[in-house]
Amino acid sequence: MARFSLNRFRAVLAKEFIQMRRDRVTFAMMIALPIVQLVLFGYAINTDPRHLPTLVQMGDHGEFSRSFLAALENSTYFDFRGPVASSEAADHAIVTGKATFVVTIPAGFERALTRGERPSVLLSADASDPTATGGAVGALARLVESASAQLVHGPLAGLAGRPDPFEVVVHRRFNPAGVTALNIVPGLLAIILSMTMVMMTAVAIVREAERGTIETLISTPARPTEVMMGKILPYVLVGYVQTTVFLAMARLLFEVPFEGGPIAFLVGLNLFIVVNLALGFLFSTAARNQMQAMQMSFFFILPSILLSGFMFPFNGMPAWAQTLGLAIPATHFIAVMRKVMLKGAEFADIVPDLTALLAIMATVMTLAILKYRQTLD
Repeated sequence: MARFSLNRFRAVLAKEFIQMRRDRVTFAMMIALPIVQLVLFGYAINTDPRHLPTLVQMGDHGEFSRSFLAALENSTYFDFRGPVASSEAADHAIVTGKATFVVTIPAGFERALTRGERPSVLLSADASDPTATGGAVGALARLVESASAQLVHGPLAGLAGRPDPFEVVVHRRFNPAGVTALNIVPGLLAIILSMTMVMMTAVAIVREAERGTIETLISTPARPTEVMMGKILPYVLVGYVQTTVFLAMARLLFEVPFEGGPIAFLVGLNLFIVVNLALGFLFSTAARNQMQAMQMSFFFILPSILLSGFMFPFNGMPAWAQTLGLAIPATHFIAVMRKVMLKGAEFADIVPDLTALLAIMATVMTLAILKYRQTLD
């Protein structure tokens, strides 16, 4: 058996360092990935979100009504964005995601307090994401006590010693039991499609380049747009198959409802599939081999999982993280899925999300076409 040679060891070691220096994409991923994970998990992830968008339907403008709203806002859980005129407008705000909470103070609320009738305040909560609303709902008892302390003066002073002079009725919309699967499963489709569509397209195109078959395609008169569409469309069918199987299993295994319009869902699905396939095509134009294509795809999927609202409440993230999240297609498709499947949204309710997906798709496709090379280096 040959003895260990220090010279041979040094030669192999030097060769690996040279190879690492040449493969700069892989080396950059190795350095950047832990940094990105540290920043995202340390700063962007928050399981106790604050400053959640809240609207108020004021039926009583008395002093105590204003004091109660001030107590809610001072808790930092509720961020009042303005009044809402009717119950229908309040429902629409929750369905479209413009508001996480709607506080309804009934008419004659302060008069009922004075009479000791123990009136009720209604808090409608978007419980499609139980994690986002759980902290605020859990803090209500303490907030009621704080607001009740304001009763020790004026005409309501006689109620100061009574426990709970009023009550807050919480109406958990769309997921009253707080079932985690109803929140996770609709968003999971976005992550699955992102993983498969982006990676599959990028790897497939780079594999052709490695095998030399891309040379034949480059020598043809096919334009960049024609090549990209021809590469993308076959995988759209794969996305349809994945979605059909996913929806069937979500219904059978987890009893996830589908309350909204199928047209709205199909439009959002098609846009999301196309934008992810275009991203895969874009990554393939930058990758030199299949390993780099997979690394780029994984580097994109990580923020898609963490910043899209799939695992952690989107409203609980800092402003800079939300800005990054809005540039990720999964953020908007997850919103579409939850609105359509859980909230019964129709096409008009998801127009802002579809507009964002269209803008991202146009940007990605433009970059992919510009970067696509019709001649070999």
